[in-house]
Amino acid sequence: MTDVPTKAGFIALIGEPNAGKSTLLNRMVGAKVSIVTHKVQTTRARIRGVAMAENAQLIFIDTPGLFKPRRRLDRAMVAAAWGGAADADVVVLMIEAHRGMTDGVKAILETLTDRAGTSPVALAINKIDRVKSEVLLALTKDMNDAFPFAETFMISAERGHGCDNLRDWLVTQLPEGPYLYPEDQIADLPMRMIAAEMTREKLTLRLHQELPYELTVETENWEERPDGSARIDQLIYVARDGHKGIVLGKGGETVKSVSKAARLELEEFLGRRVHLFLQVKVRPNWLEESERYSEMGLDFKDGNT
Repeated sequence: MTDVPTKAGFIALIGEPNAGKSTLLNRMVGAKVSIVTHKVQTTRARIRGVAMAENAQLIFIDTPGLFKPRRRLDRAMVAAAWGGAADADVVVLMIEAHRGMTDGVKAILETLTDRAGTSPVALAINKIDRVKSEVLLALTKDMNDAFPFAETFMISAERGHGCDNLRDWLVTQLPEGPYLYPEDQIADLPMRMIAAEMTREKLTLRLHQELPYELTVETENWEERPDGSARIDQLIYVARDGHKGIVLGKGGETVKSVSKAARLELEEFLGRRVHLFLQVKVRPNWLEESERYSEMGLDFKDGNT
């Protein structure tokens, strides 16, 4: 009896901001490796989540949402998203069922052929519980008339509906080859970056309007302690003095709340005790510093006009 050959490959999840890419990634991997909030444009780096299915290793690239960029950071994020599509063995375009074929989706479709190359492209219509079946059928027809998708899936990334069918199809599309990561590894991000992303998610959920996009979080120090716990020191960079006060909150209430929420999630993720210390610093030009982009897994040069 011969061994079944193994498969491994990269799958890029692309789409507009808030289409549900991070939620689908976390669903497929079975753990939270990507930031998920109700706000758009929260994923900055191309986060790779690793999932095992039968004899296959699926390496998901959760790209930043594709949108019309305004700032250097926006341009670097969009470049990272298209770079993820170009590097992938399979591309999955996610759209929201209730929003349909928006101008943003049309813009993606216009350049998808050139960007995806010869890689098969699947359509995943997400949040199907928000619309009636006749709307879904009409949207499916319109999308497939606009682009020759290899396959179409109707899913709810949040509830898991249709996700198994999508995963099973993806397995059939991957090339044969050895696993690229250890079987028990769920992400190729350094833990320092995952920890920073968790804290940034809590800040994004707590704060409002433009401020979440004017801040970033870096893990400055990670110390393993003899008792098995970890001390993690993080810096929250904000662009203006006024933002520092907002992040701290009255009597430090906001940053304490964020720290507690991030610490509890980190402890659950790591399976051990965590001592988390946050410090807020003002760096007016952090959006123009190449080091900050490297920390986020982005290419500073991609932000050039």
